[in-house]
Amino acid sequence: MKGCKMGKLEKVPFEEALNLTGYGKFNILTFMLCGSIIMGMSFELFSVAYLVPASACELDTTSAQQGLMAAMPLVGIIATSHFWGYLADTRGRRKVLFISMVMSFVAGAASAFSPNWITFSVWKFISSGSVAGAFALAFTLLSECNPEAKRSSLLVLTGTVFFCCNGAMAVIAIPILPLQFSYHIPVLDIYFNSWRLLGILFCMPCVISAIGLLFAFESPKFFLSVGKEDKALDTLRSMFVINTKKSSDEFPVMSLALNEDDAPAAVKGFWSSIVTQTTPLFKAPLLRNTILLSIIFVITYICLHPYVVWLPYIVDGFMRSVQRGEEGLTLCQRLQATQNMTTDEMENKCALNEFAITLVMGIFLVLAVVNTGISILINYVSKKKVLIFVQVLCGVSGLLVNSTTVWFLNAIFFIMFLSGIINFNCLASFSVDIFPTYVKAMAVCLTLMVGRGSAVLGVNILKEMLNTSCEASFYVFASIALLGAGLQFLLPEPPQRKKCAET
Repeated sequence: MKGCKMGKLEKVPFEEALNLTGYGKFNILTFMLCGSIIMGMSFELFSVAYLVPASACELDTTSAQQGLMAAMPLVGIIATSHFWGYLADTRGRRKVLFISMVMSFVAGAASAFSPNWITFSVWKFISSGSVAGAFALAFTLLSECNPEAKRSSLLVLTGTVFFCCNGAMAVIAIPILPLQFSYHIPVLDIYFNSWRLLGILFCMPCVISAIGLLFAFESPKFFLSVGKEDKALDTLRSMFVINTKKSSDEFPVMSLALNEDDAPAAVKGFWSSIVTQTTPLFKAPLLRNTILLSIIFVITYICLHPYVVWLPYIVDGFMRSVQRGEEGLTLCQRLQATQNMTTDEMENKCALNEFAITLVMGIFLVLAVVNTGISILINYVSKKKVLIFVQVLCGVSGLLVNSTTVWFLNAIFFIMFLSGIINFNCLASFSVDIFPTYVKAMAVCLTLMVGRGSAVLGVNILKEMLNTSCEASFYVFASIALLGAGLQFLLPEPPQRKKCAET
């Protein structure tokens, strides 16, 4: 193929040069590192699903206060996502991710020593704000370090990591939460017990990720986008050596071409720089995609993220009813029956049912398997078609959740409804595909930020609706999900670049 012969080539398009580095050990290690970063983000974002109910008795929190505590990670992410995206596009993916992981660990560990729900919320705001850009930046780093033939599958496969992380949280919580120990810390006037220990354990992936980032490479595409072609070539040569075990002198590329629209001219001043970096997203030709993706992110997150946050709570109430042998009840009626029980009637009302936590793990493992299948499927079927199919399946299943009193059918429809969270990663991969490098991290962070902003509202609304009008919550959120499927038809197909093969 012309332009792809194994010789010393000048002005090789970046994508072709990246393809020439091969696929092997480097790509696997990069995927593992990005998986660890996503785990740190997931543990931080969803730790409240376990810590808030488990701490309810000790911190003496009301339902409204628990809703605020559970929403804090989302608020923190909304407040800082734009900032992290700007830093990543101007300072580098690797450096910003390292700082993010360290800050999140420190603040997350501090939240485990909170004396009241307000202090807990503040620390969770800081820790989640610190890790706000982690998913988007890991996603961007992974996409820019992998050849295009493997890229879509790997990006969707990060969804499997995300689901496994949520399952792993349940695995960790099952033996830790029931532990009966309590050590008084006079300085803070708190008792260090099982839920506080769990909070610390949930911070550990951030430490592991920070260590891994010390040994990682910066994105070669970032180097090229900021005019550091020599560093981009050095990184590509190192990738080539690790993957092929050949000498760096055998890498056939002498110079690179980014082949993207020119980035905005550099400006002085922090805020001016942020404005300059953001403005292209709200101008033609990027404006349409920015608005459309933001709206779809809002719809997807507001429908599904709240159910993920309150999943242990929902499954706990549902399974307590099943174990009591209650019959002829829908999913929502089972939740209501459990909520109406008094403390005397229910053993360990403030503790999550262990069998329910095990089921939470099982649900996420099922979703992980489904997502892995989709990561293979998108090599043969349009990513857009898969996105729409999953969204429609989610919406229809949500409408059917309370249509039967057979408990295992309730569970099946509910899991199918939750399967819509697979689209979180599919949508993020659209941002990676359709935005140019110089605003890629900013675009992913910004669209995710808008989506998560809607989830803050959804988390609080859902908690209240589960107590007062549970059936309506499913009808409302499932209908919105179906609206999102309609809008997804407007998404552009990701650009298909011409592949460069060795001859």
